[in-house]
Amino acid sequence: MDNITKKVKEEIERGWIGSDTNCPYHPCHFGGQDCTFCFCPFYPCCDENFGRNIISRRGADIWECTFCLFIHRPEVGKFVMSEFGRLGIIDPKDPRIGSVFGAAKKKFFRRGRAIMVLGATSDAGKSITVAAICRILHNRGYLVAPFKSQNMSLNSKVTRMGHEIAMIQTIQSKAAGLKNPDQHMNPILLKPKGDTISQVMVEGESYGDFNVEDYYGKFVPGPGIETVRKNIDFLKNRYDFIVMEGAGSPAEINIYDRDIANIGAAKIADAPCILVVNVEWGGAFAYAVGTVRLMPEEDRGRIKGVILNNIRGDISKISPGAKELEKILRIPVMGLIPHINVELPMEDSEAMRGMKSRGNGSMVVSVIKLPRIANFTDLDPLYMEDTAIRFVTEPEELEGSGAIIIPGTKNTTDDLIWMKEKGLDKAVAGKKGKIPILGICGGYQMMSRVLEDPNGIEGSVSGSFEGLGLFDNITRWDEYRKKVIQAEGMLLRTGEPVTGYEIHMGTSEVNEEPLFCIKGISGDEKEGSFREKEMLFGTYLHGILEKPAFRRFFLSYVRGGKAVLSASEPIDYDDLIEENIRKLSSAFEENMDTERLMKILEGEP
Repeated sequence: MDNITKKVKEEIERGWIGSDTNCPYHPCHFGGQDCTFCFCPFYPCCDENFGRNIISRRGADIWECTFCLFIHRPEVGKFVMSEFGRLGIIDPKDPRIGSVFGAAKKKFFRRGRAIMVLGATSDAGKSITVAAICRILHNRGYLVAPFKSQNMSLNSKVTRMGHEIAMIQTIQSKAAGLKNPDQHMNPILLKPKGDTISQVMVEGESYGDFNVEDYYGKFVPGPGIETVRKNIDFLKNRYDFIVMEGAGSPAEINIYDRDIANIGAAKIADAPCILVVNVEWGGAFAYAVGTVRLMPEEDRGRIKGVILNNIRGDISKISPGAKELEKILRIPVMGLIPHINVELPMEDSEAMRGMKSRGNGSMVVSVIKLPRIANFTDLDPLYMEDTAIRFVTEPEELEGSGAIIIPGTKNTTDDLIWMKEKGLDKAVAGKKGKIPILGICGGYQMMSRVLEDPNGIEGSVSGSFEGLGLFDNITRWDEYRKKVIQAEGMLLRTGEPVTGYEIHMGTSEVNEEPLFCIKGISGDEKEGSFREKEMLFGTYLHGILEKPAFRRFFLSYVRGGKAVLSASEPIDYDDLIEENIRKLSSAFEENMDTERLMKILEGEP
């Protein structure tokens, strides 16, 4: 506390500085933030709109306000410093500081409003619409957060605080100008483990495994609804607008009364809704009418606009149908969005169904298409290079490969058994020393000599398994404990920076040369495995290909180390995502009635 007081005193003496773009951490919260008070002069305010009391690891009662952004709002920082000057406050312990806080809250605090984007079908374009709206609002100076109450996806990412949320919410958060997405933006994440069972993550941590019946019968009516309510309330206290994304269709009549991902969440948030329809699928008008008509009459009024999305060709040709749709539904069509060529991560493996290849580059990278493939967005940065990705399920499909990647999986041992049944284990091992082979997370575990799961923690079968034997490592699952962390460090061979994140159970006894040096709490740690002569690479780090250093290093071994990489400056994947978000939001702003959007957000009929 004394340290905070000292820092605040220094900030008061320095005076108002606004947005400090010279700070190496800028922005540490959101684009356009006010940096005058890095340490809040009101701590601890003990106002439940901004924080809460928690018990520290030492057992003390402390005020926790990690997610409060109030002091970093540009208008707030300037006002507070102005009031300090007017009142002559120079001491952080001045009792008048409390009155300044009260005045700032009265002048600038308001509960945020929510809007929900629903889809007439899965893959209607909800995710990109939310991202576009987030960026449009951010560009207008609003503090905005994405939100998806319930997401089913094996593509997850780790937050700064070590929580697991769906990948797409991190992209939407970036569109909203936020530096660090958090677990409140995707409070329920379902990670399928089989046809009817999913691991349920609540606020970024494992809550338990549920089958469909128990999930809707026991989880949803109790902890599910309460989780959604609590996190919507949390975000409304901190942001001007919450842009919510539905899941699947809002008109699933078999679960309508138990659906907390669509209208159920909209009711909790008192959110008006926009219905998005994917025109490319055909039958767009029937999808729109059928969705609205299947909803109970009392809920139809929440839908304030329709967006016809992904239109190829001449948009004007769909305008007559849009006008007729407005007459039928008595809901305005507020957007006719053309097909937009953007490169953004796919949300779930459904987007890969039937996909055999992607890209037309000269370097063929074969990816083992595991039945339980997870975090396959690890592959996306490869499309920035001269590559063609081939998804492989049979041994003969490996012929002609320039490299092989064994990706992450939700179930390492079961997918290893699948590889052996297919003969892919021997086929991959046969390529050792001929072409580079990379294993990521579960794929890295498979490359071990032995995998030991005596209690069946990882897979459906317990026991000891012979791995692919590409590394002399031993991987064990001794306890049901998941490692979920962000990581940064360097590629040992070049000293260049790398970043990534770990989401896995099990540990590996590594008997190989490490790939990376990762910054740890208790010092630097070696990570991964590398055999240069045999061109074998393995790591627990997801997202490792996003920075150019390792991506280029791995690809440099293609064609016996004679791969021709682009002479142009290598691109950071984050920069590509930002470029595509700008492109996406511009297309929406040009083809959507944004004034109508603002009226909906402000609660106008």
